[in-house]
Amino acid sequence: MKDCEYQQISPGAAPPPTSPGARRLGPAAPPGPGPGPPPLAAAPRWSGSGSESIGRRPRRKWEVFPGRNRFYCGGRLMLAGHGGVFALTLLLILTTTVLFFVFDCPFLARELTLAIPIIAAILFFFVMSCLLQTSFTDPGILPRATVCEAAALEKQIDNTGSSTYRPPPRTREVMINGQMVKLKYCFTCKMFRPPRTSHCSVCDNCVERFDHHCPWVGNCVGRRNYRFFYAFILSLSFLTTFIFACVVTHLTLRSQGSNFLSTLKETPASVLELVICFFSIWSILGLSGFHTYLVASNLTTNEDIKGSWSSKRGGEASVNPYSHKSVITNCCAVLCSPLPPSLIDRRGFVQSDTVLPSPIRTDEPACGAKPDASMVGGHP
Repeated sequence: MKDCEYQQISPGAAPPPTSPGARRLGPAAPPGPGPGPPPLAAAPRWSGSGSESIGRRPRRKWEVFPGRNRFYCGGRLMLAGHGGVFALTLLLILTTTVLFFVFDCPFLARELTLAIPIIAAILFFFVMSCLLQTSFTDPGILPRATVCEAAALEKQIDNTGSSTYRPPPRTREVMINGQMVKLKYCFTCKMFRPPRTSHCSVCDNCVERFDHHCPWVGNCVGRRNYRFFYAFILSLSFLTTFIFACVVTHLTLRSQGSNFLSTLKETPASVLELVICFFSIWSILGLSGFHTYLVASNLTTNEDIKGSWSSKRGGEASVNPYSHKSVITNCCAVLCSPLPPSLIDRRGFVQSDTVLPSPIRTDEPACGAKPDASMVGGHP
């Protein structure tokens, strides 16, 4: 498993090697051919889903990914399992904007200024760009532990148990900026979650700096796509407000010298735009204001709802160890910090099940031989 912010399994947790004095019982093994390339019988075999076959094409990791995500364009794009609400989001934005350009912009550009369609086009392309980046970007999924990593961690946990009738502890404590933070064990991913990581029940993945799962964008919102999500809702609030104001202006100008109701009957497309914008602008503006507060405080939606650093649970309020005590510094840390690379390597190939010679018999499983699911962090 690739390195994360928090090293969960220490190198010393691996099974100890067999002592040099230990000998295998039974007849001696025939002498090997010595150093050199392995024979053809021991060549790597590419494993398929549930069966092994020699000569099959190597599978990529996104094809056997254990989560509930969908992949497109050869694993380059990923989305949550249920994309119906995301399609509705695209439909609402595209419908409202196309109607605005077709039925309102010609009149406003002729009567007022040509800057109105230009501003609307810039906002529209920015909204769609941020939405697609939020939806098709890896939010910060952590790969699941392999069989050997999970076994070593379970052995380490069992050794910390103080008695036989007590279950071993499934939490750990680390110090972050003078504040004690508990790390919870994920029974699905078989690891202690790094700080600010949570397991999404919809996508079935552990996500770094998990904020929430947003069905409107069809993806989890985490460390790698939060800035795109924030830019999307902020630009969408500007676009919705702009279209709403322009449609009201259009109807007001057309109704001068005539009946307002007759004007509404003549422009049904503008009325539809007005209704969509009116019922969506309040939630979008409220969501933008809420996430602006979270960015300024360096909080996540998950932490705010659970009251991790407040007295919402009835206990003593603790200080947020991730806050830099400055609004500007918090905004820069959340929105302008370097984007970390993806850890799941969904375009990489599944490793081969290589048969390795073992001159000494041990009771521990060989870490070189892994089942198919373990290549991308599946269940052991």
